[in-house]
Amino acid sequence: MQHRIVVLGAGYTGATAAGRLAKRLHRSDVAITLVTPEPDFVERVRLHQVAAGQDLALRPFAEMFAGTGVEVKLGEVTAVDVDRKAVTLAAADGPGPQARQQLEQLEYDTLVYALGSGWNDGGVPGTAEHADEVSSRPGALRLRGRLAALDAGRPVVVVGGGLTGLEAATEIAEARPDLDVALAARGALGDWLSAKGRAHLWKVVDALGITVHEHTEVGAVAADAVTTADGRTIPAGITVWTTGFAVHPIAAATALEVADDGRIVVDTTMRSVSHPDVYAVGDAAAATGPGGKPLRMSCASGVPMAWQAADAIAARLAGTKVPDSSIRYFQQCVSLGRKEGLIQFVSADDRAVDSALTGRVAAVYKELICKGAAWGVAHPTVGVPSRRRRVVRQQPRNRTQAEATA
Repeated sequence: MQHRIVVLGAGYTGATAAGRLAKRLHRSDVAITLVTPEPDFVERVRLHQVAAGQDLALRPFAEMFAGTGVEVKLGEVTAVDVDRKAVTLAAADGPGPQARQQLEQLEYDTLVYALGSGWNDGGVPGTAEHADEVSSRPGALRLRGRLAALDAGRPVVVVGGGLTGLEAATEIAEARPDLDVALAARGALGDWLSAKGRAHLWKVVDALGITVHEHTEVGAVAADAVTTADGRTIPAGITVWTTGFAVHPIAAATALEVADDGRIVVDTTMRSVSHPDVYAVGDAAAATGPGGKPLRMSCASGVPMAWQAADAIAARLAGTKVPDSSIRYFQQCVSLGRKEGLIQFVSADDRAVDSALTGRVAAVYKELICKGAAWGVAHPTVGVPSRRRRVVRQQPRNRTQAEATA
């Protein structure tokens, strides 16, 4: 019998984990299934570019995993039963808008949970009804259409001064210099950056004509404006909400031990602390890094987590030593439009140090990082040692099977 490994989610972390497992384990010993609702890989770190009107090349999963032994199954995860070790999927019975959703049960021996995160409106009144987001491809495409239809001179407000907010605001301002772009940040602009990083950020923001509202908390969103917590009104023909992410709610509905924010609590090998046959990676996992600090939701955290989980699963199935290396940070990469960038180097626990790259060199650096991440997903088994391990022991799944093989 093959050991059944099911990977839920085919973002950077899920796709990376599936490909690495295929390279680590002998194909005759394992059946690896990658579940995804979309047929193409989504470069989430580039969705602000999509929103600004740029076209990205499609990366079909069928081509990416051809010949690897990974089965790509299209479907949306609706439930996970960690006691029965089964996943419920909703899959369309055909193409087109008339297709009906059919439920399917998928059983596993080992589960890799990589459903990630999505848009978080924070419960702020009017946000769900009136704001746009760039955390999903449908959201980015919707914003793209709305921006294209927006008349010159109209205001656009990006709410959120983190990495996503900075990239969205600068990308839109560069692509549409005829719009009045503003950024509302809860704290000071780039207050986590080094002095050099903050100075360059302000230089770019000023050059693009972006109005910055520092120390501003938005308390409500309307169709034509946002209202701050202190009662001010900021005109907004379009509001882009980028204040953070919320994890997929399915994990919290299971018997898995989860943190307060719904992420699955894992050990240093990304294994669930409550269910040893479940691993969680990426934004779905509550993992700690250097100094016991939580790893932040990011591609920089997620890909090493996927490596860690895949290597641990392969080692445990093969009966070899489980690697247990620490995940650390090196830099924060921020694109500021297509011509400018900022690479803020950080300590192992993600605190800014004095060193930073800026300008065109930083833009090229960030582009190489993005291309490298996408290439790694598109070539999931390249660069991984080719010696596959054999699964040392597979327990019969039920009494009937045990008797049949006796």
